[in-house]
Amino acid sequence: MGSTGEPAQEIRYRKALGLRFVEYVKGSAISYKTHQAIVLIITFFAYMAYHATRKTTSVVKSALDPQSPNVDLKSIFFWRQVPLQGTRNSALGAGWAPFSGSDGTSLLGELDVAFLFVYAIGMFFSGHVGDRMDLRIFLTIGMVGTGLFTALYGVGYWANIHIFYYYLIVQMLAGLFQSTGWPSVVAVVGNWFGKKKRGLIMGIWNSHTSLGNITGSVVASVLLKYGWGWSMVVPGFGIVFVGLVLFFFLPVSPDSVGAYIDDDEVSSPRKEGDELAVPLLSMNSDHRNAVGFLEAWRIPGVASFSLCLFFSKLVAYTFLYWLPFYISHTAIEGRYLSNEESGNLSTLFDVGGVVGGILAGHISDRLDARAITAASFMYCAIPALFFYRNYGHVSMTLNIILMLITGMFVNGPYALITTAVSADLGTHSSLKGNARALATVTAIIDGTGSIGAAVGPLLTGYISTSSWSAVFTMLMGAALIAGLLLTKLVMAEVASKIQGARTHELPRSTPSDLEV
Repeated sequence: MGSTGEPAQEIRYRKALGLRFVEYVKGSAISYKTHQAIVLIITFFAYMAYHATRKTTSVVKSALDPQSPNVDLKSIFFWRQVPLQGTRNSALGAGWAPFSGSDGTSLLGELDVAFLFVYAIGMFFSGHVGDRMDLRIFLTIGMVGTGLFTALYGVGYWANIHIFYYYLIVQMLAGLFQSTGWPSVVAVVGNWFGKKKRGLIMGIWNSHTSLGNITGSVVASVLLKYGWGWSMVVPGFGIVFVGLVLFFFLPVSPDSVGAYIDDDEVSSPRKEGDELAVPLLSMNSDHRNAVGFLEAWRIPGVASFSLCLFFSKLVAYTFLYWLPFYISHTAIEGRYLSNEESGNLSTLFDVGGVVGGILAGHISDRLDARAITAASFMYCAIPALFFYRNYGHVSMTLNIILMLITGMFVNGPYALITTAVSADLGTHSSLKGNARALATVTAIIDGTGSIGAAVGPLLTGYISTSSWSAVFTMLMGAALIAGLLLTKLVMAEVASKIQGARTHELPRSTPSDLEV
């Protein structure tokens, strides 16, 4: 995951104590495929826990700031007014200073941007640090630190803390530890799995993001009635527990546990053009220089997809941090929902996200066209956002349907770019097999996207005080820009498909092989 051109240093791994205990009880070594299953399960629940703790603040928002902006619910383009939104939802309680004042919504937005800004910056450095230490230990430190500062946010409830800067500093430190997660879990999974059906496999695996959001929303919503502090502390303890399980059982790479793929898997016949099922990167066996930061940016497709993800995550994270708040302050069928009801309803956005991530991965595999798939989803997100804003309040059934559809189109390209596309670009042919590029590229793409993730919630905190319709207009504009940024790659993929159809061939056409 390094981002500099320093010579690579060999990292000596020790087999996790839990794995040694299992082998001792079993009386034999754990097989390669069993190790793969362990990696998928542990990394899945690890990043699910990361997102569960990240989601809790969005549910707590409505308890901290129950005031609704004193504006009418307007049409998305402001040509009509719908008198459904009042100035306060009485079901939300009295709030919590300093967030219960007239500027409470803006202060909550500042907390979000502080968290995400530190997270984005930390993303670039976490790859560099993770390359130089055992990823099992690195992830454990990140998860325990995330749990500690998530819990400290909730401690403010019992300690009766009303100082804004306390919550600001806690959120910033939580963002720093959260940044250890994504590059590390991608690197570990990359050590064990090859390229075959990458889009579908990683689309399914990446559902941990949406399931983590769902878990965080449900847990925080259920606990909110006992006091908002519990909604932060319990998920904090949860990620610490998962981190300890990871420490005792995660096999970082085949070399670290002495596991080797079966001979029949290596020597099995394969069709012409098929790729060997070798790991995406192997930090133990590749001792060439790490790919430099600027060199990684020059890989064809990296800049386009990074900027696309900037706007894609701007939309996705605005929903992540503000959807429960928006629901609780918008009357549905003339009725305002409680904190718990709003949090639970918001989980349907992530249910749609699970479907979208899997569907985008599967379609991109079938078409051999990552850019076409991602751009198509972003364009489809625009009418989905329009209809959700304008008609989501009409009835609960319509709200649910539109939320599922919006989640599918918003999270689909986000999931595709952060997984399969990053893996494609990290193994680009111009790297001449340098296996140490994947995590650097992953950090660049997701780090750039995370800056957009910080901008969206920040702008929402300010814009929503005047009009939620303006917020949705901003989101539709961001989705449009995200799609347009992939235009060159889309044109290249279309040209490749036309050429392939003319010659009756099926050439591989992924963004990692496109020259732009």
